Amino acid sequence: MNQYTQSEEDYLEALLVIDRERKIARVKDVAHALDVKMPSVVSAVKTLSEKGLVEQEKYGHIELTKKGRKVAEDVYERHQLMYAFLHEVLGLDASIAEQDACRMEHQLSPETRERLLRIVEFIRGCPDEDVSFLHRFMYFVNTGERPGDCQGCKKTK
Repeated sequence: MNQYTQSEEDYLEALLVIDRERKIARVKDVAHALDVKMPSVVSAVKTLSEKGLVEQEKYGHIELTKKGRKVAEDVYERHQLMYAFLHEVLGLDASIAEQDACRMEHQLSPETRERLLRIVEFIRGCPDEDVSFLHRFMYFVNTGERPGDCQGCKKTK
């Protein structure tokens, strides 16, 4: 799918989020964000630096390069898209949607990503009554029963 590993993408995404929140990313910040040990961060930063994705002054803060920021923003966007789909569309609990989005973001094809983006945009842009299929779907998810007013369901009976 791309030339970066899941781990590298996770580090880049963490650096982007830290940069947006604090403006400065240090090894300990990244270790805390990803729940890893500091030597792991040092090793990952070295690898990312060799690939031209980050720069770090010796024992200083870590900065995304232009190339690294582009990759990080792409990963972050995929993550947010998956979270929105899982939480807003499928109605999964926020913590489950967050965990699953983190796993799934690395595996999306461009075609699947585009289609998911379109459905999230469609649903967000519709007045509630225009996406009543979601209400019927959530009723089915919660009860296991098809709602009685579902015309599609009536046709299949």
